[in-house]
Amino acid sequence: MRKALRWLLALAVLIGTLSTAGAATAAQPEATGTGDIKDRLLSVPGMSLIEEKPYTGYRFFVLNYTQPVDHRNPSAGTFQQRITVLHKDVSRPTVFYTGGYNVSTTPSRREPTQIVDGNQVSMEYRFFTPSRPAPADWSKLDIWQAASDQHRIFKALKGIYSQNWISTGGSKGGMTATYYERFYPRDMDGVVAYVAPNDVVNKEDSAYDRFFASVGTKECRDRLNAVQREALVRREPLEKKYEAYAAENGLTFNTIGGLDRAYEAVVLDYVWGFWQYSLLADCGTIPADAAHATDDEIWTSVDTISGFSAYADQGLETYTPYYYQAGTQLGAPTIQFPHVEKQYIRYGYQPPRNFVPRDIPMAFQPWAMRDVDSWVRHNAHHMLFVYGQNDPWGAEQFRLGKGARDSYVFTAPGANHGARVAGLVEGEKNLATARILDWAGLSPSVVSEAKPLAKFDSKLDRRMPERGLRR
Repeated sequence: MRKALRWLLALAVLIGTLSTAGAATAAQPEATGTGDIKDRLLSVPGMSLIEEKPYTGYRFFVLNYTQPVDHRNPSAGTFQQRITVLHKDVSRPTVFYTGGYNVSTTPSRREPTQIVDGNQVSMEYRFFTPSRPAPADWSKLDIWQAASDQHRIFKALKGIYSQNWISTGGSKGGMTATYYERFYPRDMDGVVAYVAPNDVVNKEDSAYDRFFASVGTKECRDRLNAVQREALVRREPLEKKYEAYAAENGLTFNTIGGLDRAYEAVVLDYVWGFWQYSLLADCGTIPADAAHATDDEIWTSVDTISGFSAYADQGLETYTPYYYQAGTQLGAPTIQFPHVEKQYIRYGYQPPRNFVPRDIPMAFQPWAMRDVDSWVRHNAHHMLFVYGQNDPWGAEQFRLGKGARDSYVFTAPGANHGARVAGLVEGEKNLATARILDWAGLSPSVVSEAKPLAKFDSKLDRRMPERGLRR
């Protein structure tokens, strides 16, 4: 992720937002009764089945749910939003997950779902295909509209899954879970937000520069910085290689404005990408003497970590909704490169506007993240934020103030963008696990044990870093 109006305007926007929330969903009926879970799910108005996939111990459904394009004006059109349901038992708690991007149609279980041994409802974020209105009115892609999507899904399924609900997500999904709680604080019984950036003031990003000056070890930082610099010094021969690579793979660069811009964007992502997805132990895979490495060695290292297809039109297309939001509400980081001489950097960290087709209008709303940050600090209730010590996105975290209740911010030592409760120090891990179990409405004896209730499943519980979020 690259990553005010005055208070009067912000207040007016918020009053309008909150006053329309109930009206958009008041008429939504709930499913009731007993019977086969598939029949019950399909009895929900607007719900349709795409497919059911078998998994031992569960029922797994891929579904479409009819949503208003505009929750403030439900009569203005609808679209089909894809969701999945990993069904355990209606007597178990339910975890509401979104990654903030496309939803996976392969059965998987997020960490809170394993901890509470519950059901899991997963939502595809609006405007990620195929959950995109046609035609696409991009002004309807904002954090309140997405939170309202979740609210309607929750209201529709609460009649089936009547036990406690916990929302969760990682990276942009952790942000999504937080925004959902901000706008609909009465829906969930708890929130577990993983590695969620909090870019309160978009133009002030010095926290990231401080992070990169101290993360890991000096030896590892020096290796990464040297490879990044060398890739810029050798721009001419490596861009020839890039041209051949693009031709072979049918890549074009119309959105970003040319291969040269794309090349620099990929190279400038290199150090960030390493710390986001790798561990300190992986520093041994980085060329130790960049100045004497071959062009192929420099290319391979950058491609492995950053991916030379990332800023081609074909790579950007999937993430257009993310870059749109980064450039309109979420914010995006800008960092400095003190280890690279100025003559080697032509564009610097490019803004999200450069990654979105020009026919999609964008205007930044500086009050959006300030409002969420203030709400969390003063109103957080049953919220847990988990960060990774070596994850760049954790440089700007959510903070808790005096108004927060039963809420926590923990950091997993040495962890990257895949930080989990299981990676916290023992005392914090036990506390976090106990709070999740308690928020899920489980018995005091279960809470006191502070252990995940479901056994680890190597297929359902694969511990991968949250991917997708790019600066």
